[in-house]
Amino acid sequence: MSAPSVLVLGESLIDIVERTGQDAVEHVGGSPANVAVGLARLGHAVELATWFGDDERGQRIRAHLERDGVRVAAGSDAAARTSTALARLDADGAADYVFDITCDLPDVAEVPSVVHTGSISAVLEPAARKTARLLDAAARTATITYDPNARPAIMGSAAEARSLVEGLVARADVVKVSDEDVAWLAPGEELTDVLRGWLALGPALVVVTRGGSGALALTAGGAEVSVVAPKVAVVDTVGAGDSFMAGIIDGLARADLLGADRRERLREIDEATVRTVLERAARIAAITVSRAGANPPTSAELDAPSV
Repeated sequence: MSAPSVLVLGESLIDIVERTGQDAVEHVGGSPANVAVGLARLGHAVELATWFGDDERGQRIRAHLERDGVRVAAGSDAAARTSTALARLDADGAADYVFDITCDLPDVAEVPSVVHTGSISAVLEPAARKTARLLDAAARTATITYDPNARPAIMGSAAEARSLVEGLVARADVVKVSDEDVAWLAPGEELTDVLRGWLALGPALVVVTRGGSGALALTAGGAEVSVVAPKVAVVDTVGAGDSFMAGIIDGLARADLLGADRRERLREIDEATVRTVLERAARIAAITVSRAGANPPTSAELDAPSV
């Protein structure tokens, strides 16, 4: 089966990574941009509708994306300046972020068989309204995937963010969220209760990642599937969730479950297929955390006998 084309909506920016005792290092980042690169490296045709400046950092973003085969949507470079995220890493490689960001989106002419969105631009205006309209239109032909990728520092209160997030969950066929995101969005609530509540809004599949503890998926058909995370030496966790998200989309493509015409088949996904998808996504994320920055693997690296 040929890989489906994917449209990714959302921010691209420069991650400025600070480690104690080391000089800051800049990497191209932004959750949607990372997902786009991850998918392109896995062999998918990807277009990214994003927002950066026609400045030196923006030119680096464009070069990074195009080097991996991501097509940048026309008008994506119309921002006044390129956004940044200062990532301060602790001794375990976990990141704390400080953002300087503006969020908008260019017009999108064509919608392929998969549309992915998430993170900051999906909930910050004016990009949020454009994203919602695009998803509503795209649902007629495309599978919609969504990763909240919560950033408390710029998403307002948890209650406000949850309302926006759940509006997008209701539009999605597949949702990937981290346990940390759920803990912030739904403080004091049981993880699986939140996931079941999200399934009731309409998705076929909801997946929660739990760092080194692996991942758990719940399906509209009532299945619950968990997988463990491969053991690797962690360099940092930047881009790990984005790599996992790309892995989910890639795995569902390999199972021929993407596109609006396969929506009912996706809702009937069996446990064995879910497990295969999760294990592949976990392997992809493990390779990413084993090296610096948001640097997901290629198909060749993934298939090599390494992690």
